[in-house]
Amino acid sequence: MAALPLLRWGASSLRGGHSYAPPSSRLFSALRRPPAAARCEPGSRVMLKGMDYPELENWVRSQGFRPGQAMMLWKCLYGNNVWAHCYDELAGLNKDFRKMLTDHADLKALTVKDILNASDGTRKILFSLEDGSVIETVVIPCTSGRTTVCVSSQVGCAMNCQFCFTGRMGLRKHLSTAEIVEQAVFARRLFSDEFGSITNVVFMGMGEPLHNIDNVLKASAIMVDEQGLQFSPRKVTVSTSGLVPQIKRFLQESNCALAVSLNATTDEVRNWIMPINRKYNLSLLLGTLREEIRLKKKYKVFFEYVMLAGVNDSVDDAKRLVDLVRGIPCKINLISFNPHSGSQFKPTPDEKIIEFRNILIQDGLVVFVRLSRGDDQMAACGQLGEPGDYQLPLLRVPEKFQVAL
Repeated sequence: MAALPLLRWGASSLRGGHSYAPPSSRLFSALRRPPAAARCEPGSRVMLKGMDYPELENWVRSQGFRPGQAMMLWKCLYGNNVWAHCYDELAGLNKDFRKMLTDHADLKALTVKDILNASDGTRKILFSLEDGSVIETVVIPCTSGRTTVCVSSQVGCAMNCQFCFTGRMGLRKHLSTAEIVEQAVFARRLFSDEFGSITNVVFMGMGEPLHNIDNVLKASAIMVDEQGLQFSPRKVTVSTSGLVPQIKRFLQESNCALAVSLNATTDEVRNWIMPINRKYNLSLLLGTLREEIRLKKKYKVFFEYVMLAGVNDSVDDAKRLVDLVRGIPCKINLISFNPHSGSQFKPTPDEKIIEFRNILIQDGLVVFVRLSRGDDQMAACGQLGEPGDYQLPLLRVPEKFQVAL
């Protein structure tokens, strides 16, 4: 997407609906000298990527600088192919403003620990957080020119989905807005020259994004900001295992895409492989989607369906899936299970996935079979994380599925 022109004096009109006129010299002097209480306390620091634009503009004003400097800083952080990580990269900002930022602001929330290269070109980035925790982010190039960054929203995950390696970890920590946004910034810094534009973001890394909804909503809004990272809202997809109250809020507050990890067609199976279903069952989940999406024009939800051999891949499952999603504008992604040491499941054979897909297509559904990417470096769907010595317990396998495992 072409970069929009830098609006030196127009930032306020973009967000507040009011025109912005250059202040008089007297007013300009007043803006440069706010009350002492508005300034940063000595030694205090803010994380710039934790703020959306209105917050950044207010903070810049509070430090005695004009709003135009806030927009220039915003473009250094997210636009103009700069993606600044150090003060030397803040080109165009005046000396006093840069000095204030050096004293009171941090530009970088993450540190690259390692980058793993998969045989298919997928890259897995290991990031260290300030407390020593590690998260994983995946960059997936595609021959069609689309390159996707898969970001994490937490260290670990509380949902304990039985087929997911991250779920073995339990929840260790929610990521901040800055730690989420920085993953997309790093992807562009590291790989834009090699892969071309990073066009898509999926919140399908470590964690349940809607369990960290405040920071995910804020991070996704920064990603789609037209003066910043400029991702199209329809190319930023937030995934969920089915937290119903948070789904309602997301659909009401965000224009980004929603992906629901469905993975079963009966409550019996979903209660087992996705324990969140015991609180928000299929009827409640799908009924909520049916009602909320009705209010959003031309909106379609993605249903993610991980194919588990002998568990959820029968012809009857396919027919039930058709009935379950009837009346919900949607697309369905069928995903081959990616084996890992934390699970006993087996992937559905390719020919059975095709049979399953054809049943859905015959009923008019839009269906994609998603190929595994990066599995030789544990970078594929459901393979991220490092459980360590402590792991959440596996749940009891229903008797009728014990043979399949």
